[in-house]
Amino acid sequence: MATEEIRVRGTVQGVGFRPTVYRLAKACGLYGDVCNDGQGVLIRISGSEEALTEFVARLQTECPPLAKINQLTRIPYEGEFNFNNFVISNSVNNAIKTEIVPDAATCPQCQQEIFDPFSRFYRYPFTNCTHCGPRLSIIRAIPYDRCNTSMSAFVICPECAKEYHDVENRRFHAQPVACHVCGPTAWLERADGKAVTASMFSMLDDVDAVCTLLQKGEIVAIKGLSGIHLACDATQETVVQKLRQRKKRYHKPFALMARDIEIIEQYCTVNAKEKELLTSSAAPIVLLQAISKKLVAPSVASGQNTLGFMLPYTPLHHLILRRMNRPIVLTSGNLADEPQCIDNDEAREKLGTIADYFLFHNREIINRVDDSVVIIGDKVQTIRRARGYAPASISLPPGFDNVPQILAMGSELKNTFCLLREGEAILSQHLGDLENAAAFNAYQETLNLYLNLFEHTPEVIAIDKHPEYLSSKLGKELADTNRIPIHQIQHHHAHIAACMAENGIPLTSPPVLGIALDGLGYGDDSTLWGGEFLLADYRKFQRLATFKPVPMIGAEQAIYQPWRNTYAQLIAANLWDDCQQQYADLEIVKLLNKKPLKLLNQLIEKKINSPLASSVGRLFDAVAAAIGICPEECSYEGQTAIAMEAIVDVSSLNNDKEALIYPFSFSFSDSIYCIDSRPMWQALLYDLQQQIPQPVIAAKFHKGLANAIVEMVKRLRQENPIHQVALTGGVFQNCILLQQVSKQLETLGIKVLTHSLVPANDGGLSLGQAVIAAAKLIHKY
Repeated sequence: MATEEIRVRGTVQGVGFRPTVYRLAKACGLYGDVCNDGQGVLIRISGSEEALTEFVARLQTECPPLAKINQLTRIPYEGEFNFNNFVISNSVNNAIKTEIVPDAATCPQCQQEIFDPFSRFYRYPFTNCTHCGPRLSIIRAIPYDRCNTSMSAFVICPECAKEYHDVENRRFHAQPVACHVCGPTAWLERADGKAVTASMFSMLDDVDAVCTLLQKGEIVAIKGLSGIHLACDATQETVVQKLRQRKKRYHKPFALMARDIEIIEQYCTVNAKEKELLTSSAAPIVLLQAISKKLVAPSVASGQNTLGFMLPYTPLHHLILRRMNRPIVLTSGNLADEPQCIDNDEAREKLGTIADYFLFHNREIINRVDDSVVIIGDKVQTIRRARGYAPASISLPPGFDNVPQILAMGSELKNTFCLLREGEAILSQHLGDLENAAAFNAYQETLNLYLNLFEHTPEVIAIDKHPEYLSSKLGKELADTNRIPIHQIQHHHAHIAACMAENGIPLTSPPVLGIALDGLGYGDDSTLWGGEFLLADYRKFQRLATFKPVPMIGAEQAIYQPWRNTYAQLIAANLWDDCQQQYADLEIVKLLNKKPLKLLNQLIEKKINSPLASSVGRLFDAVAAAIGICPEECSYEGQTAIAMEAIVDVSSLNNDKEALIYPFSFSFSDSIYCIDSRPMWQALLYDLQQQIPQPVIAAKFHKGLANAIVEMVKRLRQENPIHQVALTGGVFQNCILLQQVSKQLETLGIKVLTHSLVPANDGGLSLGQAVIAAAKLIHKY
């Protein structure tokens, strides 16, 4: 016989872990108890050596779906032990480190029940258990008990209470447990205020009627788990166009939802890893390769070769799609640039001119959480980290075990913030672009909620160096108000540090070469950076190389009017005279000649509203516009780059002939290497004149850019000890560029670090800010 104390750390509270321990201990014939405490779960247990070994093995293989064991330690127990059975003891409330589990997709057992006519949960749209259902979206305070969630408005019925208190039941301590008798209800409304009657549809209920409305070509606003969506039939071009016009979202691809994998496979290829992600408890939107077997409406994702699909992740969605044999559009229910609506009255007011019908329910959404987006290349890349992933903690690398509490405020676009504490980072869900007042208000509300939920009292605040970012300004206010230190972190250093942290690079490791390619970031020299090679550790960096800076004519206007970047690139390369003389017949040259070039030249010469930027994002815009992709205007940042990636000719890409690769040149001045695009532009203009197809030019640009990046690494490696390279920044969401660069660097024997847990774009920035601030603080001590 042996008696042990087993300590389990990780995501082990609020996920049905203690009942699992109880069930396994009973099955193995062991005695003792299990309880939650400040470090996770503590098990005191006694029995034969064989039974204990079996128990520990089964605990790890039969772990509840939402649990994650980070560490399990066993030591002999030497205290008083008076158990003659196995029991679940009350929590030990010694400074419990709060963990909040992300919202989770409906588990298979609950799915089965909602379609079982003999189950009391038959067709109940809010069915859940310990293994699934809402968490972050309904919590307003800790501890995670029903009274602190929006389920407090519903008095639990005897049947549900019986399951809630039964340790053998999978609804044991499932806080949102509810049924037809005691839980939330859903109902249908017409946007024009007229009455809705069941006789209009002859359907089972209001939820079922939504399917009929979608099939008839109506637009329905659906209140789901953590926000309100707008839905329509994805195969009817007329209604998809109508949704685009009403929502004023003219180009950005719409996300899709389908009843099951079989339907998705009619429209896209789905590999094993993609299936695993689609059916996971996170249930993100997965970007899949489209096929022509069956087509969705053209305006769902115009100019794209991928479609973003997700599966139903709540009983409500399962019930709506039960009879739907084709995909639906399911896009955020919001006005342009505003956060997603979560409140019924707000939706009536803001979405009343977009939706024809509303499917509402009476469970309040406390915390707005968008759908997550991922893509699978060589490994999973998170594009947007939100529902299903946030706020699960991220373990920090060795050296960050005892950091003080740090708050990092994030960026201006694709904002997230990050709380650092005791060896882990808690990254908020995607909060959007703070330029919009409503989004900034939502950012502040979510920040306050997180600080309260996680009992986080920042001792240091980290912000971006950009003086005009609203997140930086708010961070300064917080620091001043609370009289705590503030660290200003350079944008691209933060990108690189985020990549290092999620790859587990220890605090004391030697510097890595970080290649940060993105739209824009405020540089140390007060110019705009965006194509940087930095030799960096967590505390400091040295800028070794960059792309040649080019004016952003009209500043922000250049982001949405790609022709401005083309003109700026041609001027910077001294090629505009050649364009007039040799390439006057090219469409891009004709277009540029219609613009007020004298005025633009003055802006450049006098440096008026035309800051220099080494941005590779803007280089993509310039090339795309030159070959005819959205030359006049685009409606979101990155649109041209995504469109150009989609058309790349694969056979050209796989052909290593030098003629199929655009050249770049290299220079060295002012102690920094520089990549110059001039030779690339010369070759590209010639190709345009020769009427080389767009897909071939796009391939030649991708390969040329990748080769230039690798060539720069080779040059830098001759003078610096470079063994690891971190690829980061929004440009590296381009799978072709990422693969081309990674493959070549690995051939050189260089270890390549890329993003997976957090986005390569600004959505991962706050993690980098937080670890840099922590590293500086640790060094100071």
